[in-house]
Amino acid sequence: MILFLIVLCSFAVGSIPFGYLIGRLVYRKDIREHGSGNIGAMNALRSLGKTGATAVLILDAAKGFAPAFFVMERGYGDVAASLAAASAVVGHCFSPWLLGRGGKGVATSFGAIFALNGYAGGIAVLGWIAGALATQYSSVGSFFGSLLAPIALYVFSYGSVAETLYGIFALLLIGYTHRDNIMRLR
Repeated sequence: MILFLIVLCSFAVGSIPFGYLIGRLVYRKDIREHGSGNIGAMNALRSLGKTGATAVLILDAAKGFAPAFFVMERGYGDVAASLAAASAVVGHCFSPWLLGRGGKGVATSFGAIFALNGYAGGIAVLGWIAGALATQYSSVGSFFGSLLAPIALYVFSYGSVAETLYGIFALLLIGYTHRDNIMRLR
């Protein structure tokens, strides 16, 4: 029952569409009608500017970080924390508030990775920066950082199967949400 509540609450937190809310409430724009139509930080940068994008990035990362960190701090263990992380990212990508549409999950996933293991979170962010700088494509950086995450989670969590599986799940989900970007890049 506790795992069910963790999954449900984490999904609910992850489903809060901060990009949409900030766009509507602060900028009087529907972010989904601009740029890529996505509610994440990169589209917020194009649609709302640096300040709006920074707010979206921080809030999207926080909604991945908070559930996993809370579960870990309460002593429920790495399995429950990994489920919380996955649920928050799924909530972000498939928000019921936006009829199953959402963001691509990168900031929320990286926030969750930081909660699971700060070193692994740092590796994921460095991977994103390296990929984005090397190619000038944020989506390549997102995928590269996500590719490094399960390896870093495994290494820095001393072989935690649950955290490593979360990293693999997040990589596959982010690959799925970036499928159009990947096809365009090909």
